[in-house]
Amino acid sequence: MRIALIHALRHSPPPIEAAFARAWPEAVLMNLLDDSLSADLARAGALTPAMTERFLTLSRYAVGTGAAGILFTCSAFGPCIEAVAAEQAPRPVLKPNEAMIEEAVAAAREAAGGRRPRIGLLASFAPTLQSMPPEFPADVELVPCHAEGSLAALDAGDGATHDRLAAEAARRLATCDVIALAQFSLARAAPLVAEATGRPVFTTPDSAVRKIRRLLGAG
Repeated sequence: MRIALIHALRHSPPPIEAAFARAWPEAVLMNLLDDSLSADLARAGALTPAMTERFLTLSRYAVGTGAAGILFTCSAFGPCIEAVAAEQAPRPVLKPNEAMIEEAVAAAREAAGGRRPRIGLLASFAPTLQSMPPEFPADVELVPCHAEGSLAALDAGDGATHDRLAAEAARRLATCDVIALAQFSLARAAPLVAEATGRPVFTTPDSAVRKIRRLLGAG
């Protein structure tokens, strides 16, 4: 079964490929990368109709190759992905974070024990902190946090500094019930974030693989 993985950051393929290797090694993966999307969004400061059309074009190409489902790994482009999902229905089209949000919210509600649950949202790509919060349910208190400089470090090939900056920023979220990591590329920092905060940490890749496999009836 072919799954199309569509990326806007060049760091995203390795963590999702590793998650598939762990949880669904039989899936046939294809990667489509347009790393100019993230740069264009950062420059424009907002999503545009042209960006939505670019997402639709990428998805049409993926479907034309025989993809049974599409998983986007770019969490700052929620409305663009929704447009793809509407066009491609009933084919499964997943936002990168929807499965993680479901798991993080359930865990936070359980930990809160009746009070309003608090979820720390850690992002290395700042625009995500504008686009992603509306995807959480209204009964959750969301605490956004930008790990400033972490993505630039990863872009420069310095993974250790990326992980350290993510963990340092996450300390501001230590009073939350759980912590959600917004970028696929942040998954590599999860152990350090957990160590720095003492809180359960949820990452996008493994949750996403579990959900798209379930939706496609593959286990």
